[in-house]
Amino acid sequence: MMLSLIVAYANQNVIGFKGDMPWRLPHDLKRLKEITTGHTIVMGRTTYESLGRPLPNRKNVVLTSQDIDDDGIEIIRSLDEIKSLDGKVFVFGGSQLYDAMIDEVEEMYVTEIYESFVGDTFFPEYDKNDFELVSREDYDVSEEVNYPYAYLHYVKKDSYE
Repeated sequence: MMLSLIVAYANQNVIGFKGDMPWRLPHDLKRLKEITTGHTIVMGRTTYESLGRPLPNRKNVVLTSQDIDDDGIEIIRSLDEIKSLDGKVFVFGGSQLYDAMIDEVEEMYVTEIYESFVGDTFFPEYDKNDFELVSREDYDVSEEVNYPYAYLHYVKKDSYE
């Protein structure tokens, strides 16, 4: 199993506000789809509820103590169960799951948005020295997007050793 993480955050590590993303970045959603299609995504219940449905062409796993009776999702009850999933597994949010798994992931796909938004949900602080930046793509303000952003792919340094 390869444990990865995918996230978009803005200044001050904002990832959400009132159950939604406070920005519109269609190119990032397309990228997220390309990266995660055919793989497993693991999310908390609140993140799943904000999506409103399972994402197609992915195994959707929801970590929750509650019962959710939706077709197209698998329920797990503990963080340890994540480690028993097969293939490439993406930690998909929200903030509590990111916080619990940040030290376990082997790689991170990060979209950094260089703009401030009001937020009530945040990506945890982490030691960037634990990761090596293997690729970066920068994007400026455009007709579709009013703020600059970058795609960053990090690999955990100790996964090389």
